[in-house]
Amino acid sequence: MENFDAANAIQDLQYFGEFGGINPSISDSSTYTFLSAKTMFDTFEGNAEGCYLYSRHSSPMNLYLAQALAKMEGTEAANVTASGMGAITCTLLQICKSGDHIVSARTIYGGTYAFLKNFLPPFNIETSFVDINNFEAIENAIKPNTKVIYCESVSNPLLEVADLRKLSEICKKHNLKLIVDNTFSPLQISPIQLGADIVIHSLTKFINGSSDTVGGVYCASQQFIDDTKNVNNGSCMLLGPTMDSFRSASILKNLRTLHIRMKKHSENAMYLAENFEKYGLKVNYPGLESHRNHELMKSMMHQEYGFGGLLTLDAGTVDKANELMEMMQQENLGYLAVSLGFYKTLFSCSGSSTSSEIPEEERISMGLSDGLIRFSIGLDHDIERTYQKMKTCMVKVGILM
Repeated sequence: MENFDAANAIQDLQYFGEFGGINPSISDSSTYTFLSAKTMFDTFEGNAEGCYLYSRHSSPMNLYLAQALAKMEGTEAANVTASGMGAITCTLLQICKSGDHIVSARTIYGGTYAFLKNFLPPFNIETSFVDINNFEAIENAIKPNTKVIYCESVSNPLLEVADLRKLSEICKKHNLKLIVDNTFSPLQISPIQLGADIVIHSLTKFINGSSDTVGGVYCASQQFIDDTKNVNNGSCMLLGPTMDSFRSASILKNLRTLHIRMKKHSENAMYLAENFEKYGLKVNYPGLESHRNHELMKSMMHQEYGFGGLLTLDAGTVDKANELMEMMQQENLGYLAVSLGFYKTLFSCSGSSTSSEIPEEERISMGLSDGLIRFSIGLDHDIERTYQKMKTCMVKVGILM
């Protein structure tokens, strides 16, 4: 793991444009011509490398981006999709069929939770939700028909850190696939190096970084990627969550600066978390020694990228949380908006937004309070100035005395 350097691997990729451009040319075509019928047949069967058939299957720009993301995660291959949910659903539906079972972390993105809890059961695919750090509970949840353990490296929104080494051991013992959503911690955690089989990202977030497009990727073995793109039974080929080539091009450009941005996101988040904690605020951030998974994350992460750009703050009640967020937006400290990874700080009340799909009683049992604000900390140049302005807002709202 010490020798794995994702930023260098991305930087070393060179794609030249058709006319010598330093950025690769965008193929603005939905279908591709062939000089011979035999080549078309071979391409349709997946046996003609470097040839393109139809953009739902693959396109040059999508393959460039996928190759770069495979380098980032250290996998043989990857496939990009039109959204993070497209990556999640295609991955799970390729592996799990009617009669199969999934073990999932209980704190996951609300859309993923809704897919597992509400969408899959009519197709006879059931999910058991467990505390991902309770290994006895995980073992007890595994059934003869279990195919997958699914988790997030750093969970949404409670920032629980999964012990990927231990989960990999459990998966190998029971012949299961470990699927990890690494959206919150690109470059910081490399799940494949820790034993994961498949890594998923919502490209919408940190990887793109400019909140102007939606995208996803799953990184895995070449065989798995080929299976999902199979014209007869591939989940991604047949469900059709195809990424647009122009969007692939913009994400690939932004990916080049990810290593710089992640360091700054983490640096700013650590500064705010430490200072909020000094004032006795109920703050949750993996970089704080008070975080229950602090040492675990330290043992898994590439430390130069810090502990990430996300923190949570419990304002006590939803009314106080809303009042604070509205005031911070008025003071130009960020935006009251869902999503994350933008250059500007974004904040939202998770219980009534990104985790609203999770029933209230289950949110309470996992510790997701109504007043919990999730912050995606931006790239502020003067974070001390930001902190002082945030503190003033908190005093006005009555969260700080």
